[in-house]
Amino acid sequence: MKFNLLIILLLLATAAVYADPSLSVKASPMLLQQLKIIAIGEGQVQDSLRLPARVELDQQRVARIGATVTGRITETQAILGQDVRKGERLALLNSTELGMAQSAYLKTSSQVNLHRMAANRARQLFASDVIAAAQLQERETVLTEAEIDLRTATDQLRVLGMGDADLARLSKEKKIYSMLPITASLQGTIIERTVTVGQVVQPADALFTVADLSHVWVVAEVPEQQAHWAHRGDQALVTIAALPDQEQRGKLIYVGDMVDPQTRTVTVRMDITNPQRTFKPEMLATLVIHKQGVQELVLPDAAVIRVDDRDHVFVQTSADEFTLKPVKLGIRDGNVRHVLEGLKLGDKVVVEGGFHLNNERQRKELG
Repeated sequence: MKFNLLIILLLLATAAVYADPSLSVKASPMLLQQLKIIAIGEGQVQDSLRLPARVELDQQRVARIGATVTGRITETQAILGQDVRKGERLALLNSTELGMAQSAYLKTSSQVNLHRMAANRARQLFASDVIAAAQLQERETVLTEAEIDLRTATDQLRVLGMGDADLARLSKEKKIYSMLPITASLQGTIIERTVTVGQVVQPADALFTVADLSHVWVVAEVPEQQAHWAHRGDQALVTIAALPDQEQRGKLIYVGDMVDPQTRTVTVRMDITNPQRTFKPEMLATLVIHKQGVQELVLPDAAVIRVDDRDHVFVQTSADEFTLKPVKLGIRDGNVRHVLEGLKLGDKVVVEGGFHLNNERQRKELG
């Protein structure tokens, strides 16, 4: 019984708070002229998620270039920041390993020619019944083995960086050339160089990094609680603190399928064009992901008044009387707010002059 009585008293106290006449104010004719009143309705609210992000290289437009064989750098013309074309020479390498591989190729090629001549001779002799079939088969077997060795030597030279033109020149001139050019495999800009003349390099060493900066990525991390919120193809907006006038719009091109166990986030990525190289990798950015708008009850942001750290609006209750009502608002989309609680469709609210009404209300309280 006491418990029920307590609930009734609490409800009465709550009702008294909302019925507090101090929250109502009557506007004078002069004040009414300063007010703008509208009936709130539904509008399309576009939900959004704002994330800290960074500019990164487009990893599909980056090449890390090294030597294909152990050797010493004898010449390099490429410098940091230089624009290069695909196939352009960046450095020259002197390799004894390459020379030895070319020597093995020439020796094997010579052996193939000799064994081919011997096999042809054996076929003629066999046709004339001078030698037996076993002798012919033996010489053809030796030729086959030599041809296999030649293919192996050719493949080795290709692995070491020699192309068809280089192999043709070697076969024709029979001259060993142990100098190997290191060339760009991508058109772009040299963003890293780790080699100097005289340095001995290995195939595992990255000597140059070339990047095509005409496109870059903007990468952000979505907390796992909101991971369901982002999908590939969602509309997104990028702003960069260092470039406030360079907003970029586009779509998400990637949403990670796994959560990072360390950060508990999912990676999302957006591609932006960068023809003038305005966007520098490692710049800090903000990525805003937009969702498709839905029809919701909305309120102009100008109508909101903060009282006691809560959102309120003035609702017109008669021709010259207004009541300050607490409201619960959702996200802001431009200059409107999504109304969650406190108002209904058609309520007339003050969108201009609410500040003056609130001053009048406070003056009334003080009086």
